[in-house]
Amino acid sequence: MPFFLALIALLSLPALEIYVLVQIYHLIGGWVFLLLLSSAFVGWSMIAAERVTFLARVSLALQSGRSPFGVLISSGRAMLAGALMIFPGVITDVIALLVLLIPARLFVRKAPPGSPTEPGVIEGEYRREHDDRLGR
Repeated sequence: MPFFLALIALLSLPALEIYVLVQIYHLIGGWVFLLLLSSAFVGWSMIAAERVTFLARVSLALQSGRSPFGVLISSGRAMLAGALMIFPGVITDVIALLVLLIPARLFVRKAPPGSPTEPGVIEGEYRREHDDRLGR
């Protein structure tokens, strides 16, 4: 049942986009085409910029000892927003802006309470073996 609801929502989105675009056309006239072209250009620019800087941001995060998952989430959000901006319509542009404006910390899980806070700390037991026991 949820599959069919998602399918209906996905198929009705283009019809809803056309309806909203016609209503906006009645309000502002031919400027709606400039609005569509500019949003597509902004989306394309976002994707191109993210494609260029993604590997550099991941390598910088790894070199500084941070987890690259934050970079992956922020890049994924920018790519999704860019793709939604390229899709012609006002509703998808509003959804793209919401994707960009929602704070990234809502998408990242917090560490469990017992986990180490410092990077590079591994919890475990240590026992030193003497060299004469090892047969050297």
